[in-house]
Amino acid sequence: MQKLILLLVSCFVLQTTAQSTLTATQWQEDLKFLQETVHKDYSFLFKKTTKEIFDADVEKLHNDIPNLKEHEIVIGLARLVSSFKYGHTVLGFRYQPHAFHQLPFNLYQFNDGVFIQGVHKDYQQSLGAKVTAIEGVSIEDALKAIYPVVPAENDQFFKAYAGLYLSSPEVLHAQGVIKEFSTNVELTLEKNGKTFKQSFTALPKGERVPIPYSLVKQEGDWLDAREQSDTPHYLKHLDKIYYFEYLPENKTVYIRHSQIQDDPSEDIPTFYNRVFDFIETNDVERLVLDVRLNGGGNNYKNKPIITEIIKSEKINKVGNLFVIIGRRTFSACQNLVNELDNYTNAIFVGEPTSENVNFYGDNNRVELPNSKIPAFLSFAWWQDKPQWEGDDWTAPHIAVDMSFEDYKLNKDPVLDASLSFSDDNYVLDPMEYMTNLFLAGKIEQLKTDIGKMIKDPKYRFFKFESEINNAGYQLLGSGQVQEAVFVFQMITEFFPDSANAWDSLAEGFLKAGNKEKATEYYKKAITMDPDGATGKNAREMLRKMTEGNN
Repeated sequence: MQKLILLLVSCFVLQTTAQSTLTATQWQEDLKFLQETVHKDYSFLFKKTTKEIFDADVEKLHNDIPNLKEHEIVIGLARLVSSFKYGHTVLGFRYQPHAFHQLPFNLYQFNDGVFIQGVHKDYQQSLGAKVTAIEGVSIEDALKAIYPVVPAENDQFFKAYAGLYLSSPEVLHAQGVIKEFSTNVELTLEKNGKTFKQSFTALPKGERVPIPYSLVKQEGDWLDAREQSDTPHYLKHLDKIYYFEYLPENKTVYIRHSQIQDDPSEDIPTFYNRVFDFIETNDVERLVLDVRLNGGGNNYKNKPIITEIIKSEKINKVGNLFVIIGRRTFSACQNLVNELDNYTNAIFVGEPTSENVNFYGDNNRVELPNSKIPAFLSFAWWQDKPQWEGDDWTAPHIAVDMSFEDYKLNKDPVLDASLSFSDDNYVLDPMEYMTNLFLAGKIEQLKTDIGKMIKDPKYRFFKFESEINNAGYQLLGSGQVQEAVFVFQMITEFFPDSANAWDSLAEGFLKAGNKEKATEYYKKAITMDPDGATGKNAREMLRKMTEGNN
């Protein structure tokens, strides 16, 4: 599967129209063509949106076109394609005469905010500054405004690529962040305890900020906020697709693998044969495979990686194999992550992936007849896991992310967490751990430990409420009603603001024959979620209870 995520880098900053200016009617014809093509050949993409919503948005854009500037029309088309929320399904603004602009900086979202990670040397004073507003619009509101333009599979995908869209004056204007279109955009910044404003002038048409793997490298006219005296492992040798290094103090082999493609100097099978020959003949106890920068490629090339790991008795053990994932782990690399999860004893560390676990991948190029803009529409469904294990992303077992200060000082808390892992300080499977305590009757310890884990950021991607709730319903379904009620009560203690928790507790009491308590908690759920699905379910249950009493 050939990954086309690099298209995102160019899709919003490159050219948008044919050589002659199109009429409103011609743009409307392109819009109709896109709508009809989607319905005729790609209706299977209606999973995260509906045909009705799509058609309503088409009708609105059709009516608006006569009053829109060309870049606003193009962004309107991009919003339609991006509404499917599959990263491979994107409008490509290809090489035509009228280009979009790009501002001379690279924004990166760390765990403490959005920062200028890289910038042109003319704006050196802004390097490393935190962005708080764009033309007076808070960075939070600006991110919300551009969200519909990004074909974001999940929040991680948006986190990875939102900065590209924020650097386009055309996108900012079309989405209402800037009121009047201008190639000069003012940012409000914070640096060294001071707040200041900086106006940036967009690069000439056709010029782009150099951002391989989402980061500016300090080179030529471009500056990187990272201190250049050292280089962390994940940024070493980026001229190679993959490399490995032995960390003797940790008895660890570290691999950074950033595309699912063969490096010109050494193909994947040869590279991994060499890695595992080294592992078998040296004092190695641990392997760290870092794919946090890996946006995919050809997933048929994953097999040598998986088979070499499976064969290694040294490495394929819990606590010996760590896989670093993150916001750029996408496409064919998601397939690799799925296979590692299915067939090895990997512990995932870092941030969630930017791809759905099961997803629509490979795409066809569909050219709009008048503007010649291509829409890339996915057609291939990739499913490595059963549908009940499908999710928005693969979440790490150990959640670790990075602050701007970490980046600036060349620290890597994600790798550090992999190297310092111990069974003594981490519960790898919280659900199994909680179940064992419950079955052993260690209720007070169960409550204490759940409370601690919920507050511990390492577990922030574990779905405590839903997982415990599912366990409660399993007990209810097996006839263990009192045990189920206990579990549901425990959920309300940890998640008192969850309408669903109170709805589940009401159902537990109803099955236990306590209609008074069931009524009380159904009403509580309705109060907390009057217009949502949980409130609707609670009202329906109360209605059935009332009818049953008559």
